[in-house]
Amino acid sequence: MKKPARKTHKTKEIGNQENGAATYRTSRGVPLPLGPTLKPNGINFSVFSRNAGCVTLALFLPGKPHPRVEFPLDPRFNRTGDIWHVFVEGIERGIEYGYRVDKSPNQHPQLHRFDGRLILLDPYARALSGGNQWGETLHLKTSRSSARTARSRNGLVVEDNFDWGIDQPLNIHLADSIIYEMHVRGFTRHSSSNVAHPGTFKGVIEKIPHLKELGVTAVELMPIAEFEECDNPRSNPLTGEPLTNYWGYQPVSFFALKAAYSAGSSDWGHISEFKAMIKALHEAGIEVILDVVFNHTAEGNEKGPTFCFRGFDNAVYYMIDPMTGAYANYSGCGNTLNCNHPVVRTLILDALRYWVTEMHVDGFRFDLASILGRASDGSVLSDPPLLERIAGDPVLANTKLIAEAWDAAGLYQVGSFPNWGRWAEWNGKFRDDIRRFIKGDAGVVPVLATRLAGSADLYQGSGRAPYHSINFITSHDGFTLADLVTYSSKRNQANGEDNLDGIDQNHSWNCGVEGPSEAPEIQALRMRQMKNFAAALLISQGVPMILSGDEMGKTQQGNNNAYCQDNVINWLNWQLLDTNAELFRFFKLLIRFRKQHHILRGRHFFERENHRNPGLTWHGVKPDQPDWSWHSRSLAMHLAGGRGDVDCYVIANAYWDGLEFELAPASEQKRWFRFVDTALKSPKDICEEGKEKLLVEQSRYRVAPHSVVVLIGK
Repeated sequence: MKKPARKTHKTKEIGNQENGAATYRTSRGVPLPLGPTLKPNGINFSVFSRNAGCVTLALFLPGKPHPRVEFPLDPRFNRTGDIWHVFVEGIERGIEYGYRVDKSPNQHPQLHRFDGRLILLDPYARALSGGNQWGETLHLKTSRSSARTARSRNGLVVEDNFDWGIDQPLNIHLADSIIYEMHVRGFTRHSSSNVAHPGTFKGVIEKIPHLKELGVTAVELMPIAEFEECDNPRSNPLTGEPLTNYWGYQPVSFFALKAAYSAGSSDWGHISEFKAMIKALHEAGIEVILDVVFNHTAEGNEKGPTFCFRGFDNAVYYMIDPMTGAYANYSGCGNTLNCNHPVVRTLILDALRYWVTEMHVDGFRFDLASILGRASDGSVLSDPPLLERIAGDPVLANTKLIAEAWDAAGLYQVGSFPNWGRWAEWNGKFRDDIRRFIKGDAGVVPVLATRLAGSADLYQGSGRAPYHSINFITSHDGFTLADLVTYSSKRNQANGEDNLDGIDQNHSWNCGVEGPSEAPEIQALRMRQMKNFAAALLISQGVPMILSGDEMGKTQQGNNNAYCQDNVINWLNWQLLDTNAELFRFFKLLIRFRKQHHILRGRHFFERENHRNPGLTWHGVKPDQPDWSWHSRSLAMHLAGGRGDVDCYVIANAYWDGLEFELAPASEQKRWFRFVDTALKSPKDICEEGKEKLLVEQSRYRVAPHSVVVLIGK
């Protein structure tokens, strides 16, 4: 076999080297896989740029501010198609690297934003140097001589030999899932968490006992890939402190982990820490779902910084006006990733496969997923190739796929998101309809029934199942559960945007007093309402998602868009576990009940003639007479479990007065027992398993105002 050509590469020696000039032996390299690839005697580097005229690889010694050497790549020797590549002998893991990319003459500067002064981050970098401290601004070198007060970040070649043992994704059926949405930093950053490593992956490990006691089957982590948290130009007008992009929806990389979420200081220790967290969660029976952001990047609009994509091939990576170069902004963040371009599709697929194969994650929630279905001109595709490729990818065959089925430009696809039998959706209509009913709005009872039964109006027609509906009352975006019953209006002044940010239509109710109240009757009503929401969420068909901290009454002080608050507004105060112990107990026992009874976790929509499902009937204050009128504010639902499970009789009364409900008989000669009555004081509000209270009067039950009752027939 003919050996590949090797040569002493023409290099540019940069700066004063302690050991004098160095000579590097290189060969042509190979175009795939993209990114850096460790070989026994060196590293292959490969990167895409279709429109560049020249590409230069820059290598840095670990921690050094200036490149050790730069390799201008020969387009005749180091290019295959649109891929630039080179193999460098004698270098190992730990080397830092980046690229200069330029084009001269650039006849279309509005489209091609090349800048040879910048050293760019590799889109396929598996790690970035530095960034171990939260709040460390991302810098790129603009020239060899530029001075920086903070360390610039480069791509980092890593090799992590983590021992996974027998770990693998858990493959819990989506219908059996109970999801817990959390922010890695905020989960343990508060001093009350009492963990050794607050705000880190290790901190999450220390709190696994809490997750196990609560009973959730999956954590959904808000973005954990590298993002720029320091690009928020505003300050808190109330305190003067600088604001951040705390949530993480400002992606810089789709592969590299957020180094600031590590407890250590080494340049790639965070990778082992993340894997250890995944492994520990799997050992506890808890899956890991990542919130991924493929709709935009932190480079923003034409006034934003250049980190990576814009510098390599702006016209490929972004949706832009071909005449003016203006960025389409379907994300609301200044730019929109050109997701259905073949190169970008491959990038996204490669990233997803990386997280599954290398990091053992179990699923993904796609932020503003409707953008993934837009063409390069922004039009909505009927069969988006990216979504089809993700759904049909063999590596991702058992991976959970959850879409946030809308975008910032008004495209709302809840119930109509292209799915190919795979895609589940955040059900925003469930959130809004349940909120409206519990709040006491009129005209909601018919849609309440539809949501409790799995939202067949949204999913049955496309051949999907109830578990394709991810049900939630609250998420990171909006009020917390406690704030939902404490504030009728948002309180976002601390965000520095004159309270104009965040949605105004929250379907919230303050229970009579705006903000915190010491009045016992107000506190009692708010606690009851929170339990009502929890009952509606965990009794409904579909997959429940709980916002971290809702189980203990976390407040954001009325802020319904706390994306920029790296403080106690977002940090979880663990003292609330004691303050609101009855709420935590209520959540815990409801979750346990859901997991024990398959009648609540249907694989199919209810049909009376369908033997695969138990029967479902609707009732009002009298059996078989539900009140669907505009003025109705109550409904009863009877799930008949047959011989294989208990019956479940759910009565929801959002009326301002108590109502006497005549009960339909339980199936199979069972008797009714009280499991939940949110109007009763704890611990009578919910019963431990096996300690449910037999009803003395089997034919009727009085339901207090603003309360939910759950009876079981056994």
